[in-house]
Amino acid sequence: MKDLGDIKAQQEGQGFQFPGEFEITAMGNASSDLKARVPEILEGIGLHVLHETVRHKHSREGNFLSVTVSFRCDTREQYDLAHSALRADPDIRFTL
Repeated sequence: MKDLGDIKAQQEGQGFQFPGEFEITAMGNASSDLKARVPEILEGIGLHVLHETVRHKHSREGNFLSVTVSFRCDTREQYDLAHSALRADPDIRFTL
């Protein structure tokens, strides 16, 4: 399996461009307050969250919730840290 840092764009101008605005989705237990916690976690690691972009959606059965938010970051390391910090939360199952 390749390390994400080793993946390069096939052509110049493709792929992630830093600094930039990115979107992340966290999915987890609907009973937890993920709508508030996802932005808090991202801000807690020093990222600028674009609060006007926060949106959420419940699963069909209502057991799970997905929260999508945009944020600004300067480096690939910050982007990777966003995923790691969210996945470390016990109520978040995975991120996209």
